[in-house]
Amino acid sequence: MLFRFSLYGFLKNQRYYENFLYLAFLDKGLSYFAIGILIGFREVCTNLFEIPSGAVADLYGRRRAMIFSFFAYIASFVIFAVSKSLLPLFAAMFFYGLGDAFRSGTHKAMIFDWLRLQGRSDEKTKIYGFTRSWSQMGSAVSVLIAGALVFYSGNFVDIFWFSIIPYAMNIVNFFGYPARLDGDRQSEFSLKAVARMLGSALKQSGQFPPLRRLVFEGMGFEGMYKASKDYLQPILKQTVIALPLLLALDESKRTALLVAGVYFLLYFLSSFASRNSHKVSNWRGGDEGAARFMWWIDLAFFALLIPVLWFNWYPAIITLFIGLAILQNFWRPGLISRFNAQSTPETSATILSIEAQSKSLATIILAPLLGLLVDTVGNFSPVGIVGACIAVAILIAYRGELEERPVSVSA
Repeated sequence: MLFRFSLYGFLKNQRYYENFLYLAFLDKGLSYFAIGILIGFREVCTNLFEIPSGAVADLYGRRRAMIFSFFAYIASFVIFAVSKSLLPLFAAMFFYGLGDAFRSGTHKAMIFDWLRLQGRSDEKTKIYGFTRSWSQMGSAVSVLIAGALVFYSGNFVDIFWFSIIPYAMNIVNFFGYPARLDGDRQSEFSLKAVARMLGSALKQSGQFPPLRRLVFEGMGFEGMYKASKDYLQPILKQTVIALPLLLALDESKRTALLVAGVYFLLYFLSSFASRNSHKVSNWRGGDEGAARFMWWIDLAFFALLIPVLWFNWYPAIITLFIGLAILQNFWRPGLISRFNAQSTPETSATILSIEAQSKSLATIILAPLLGLLVDTVGNFSPVGIVGACIAVAILIAYRGELEERPVSVSA
């Protein structure tokens, strides 16, 4: 099963469009604020379906939820490829958000359920980090393929069509998952049962302080990273224009080469970080100590971004964005492990979907805000300012460590 889990992550991250998405939107004449609105709309769609999707997956079969998710992704790729104006892009974002909602939390719950059945629950940070490292390796391969497609085609349309192939392959992969990973599901659909499980999970998150704290930490760290990470794409394009690199090639080909090279390095190092995230936890005495340490690193990176973005010091900007990506991949397995430690087996997918929903909520707010600030200021320094403010707020608000104990809430 570790092979299938890793294959899932590798194929899932064959998103050939991902590292050119902002550039594709800018090529259509969109402002950063309009792009932020699109990203926010996608997260609204994810947010609307996030918790119910986790409850449905827990009750009626996680494999079915994953297959539905990937069909929704494929629908979004088709619309992205054929869209020529802003309005159809909202439809593409709707299907993408729907796919995210039914995927996030669900597959992680399957991994943790398998570990529990194997008697290896104490390895959750290590195993999740291992499978996530294959996701990052998939991203590294993906950006090379995408760079080649953009380099030779000179457009951003083909990358959406080619993304359909690995997603169809992943649907086939899901058919090889054992039925026991569907969880203890009911055979008949019942809105009452979904509502009951959803209510129990929300009660845990709202009334139990450790879960509430994890929600806010996830919103701050993951939400900010998700809202800001793709600004690296236009920064790389500006780097191509500013620096005398490969002048024999036209601008689009030079941009494709630089994007492919930088993102390949980023994903390769991120894969290493995911695979070794458990070592940071061991070094800091557990997931809690590691989390606080990484919040300080997060603050340092965003604070340094403020001057380098203001003065357009491109090598330093690229280095810091790569550093943030590496840090996020050290952070993510530990956060998921912390959430899992505070949930019960029967509600694990629902609790993890609440985690993903909180990240979506933060992105809904931060993506348009960052876009508006960048358009207003005329440079990317607001990315560093907002990120640093969030890190300071979290470090002030949460100083102690969580007790690792699951909660039982009767349905």
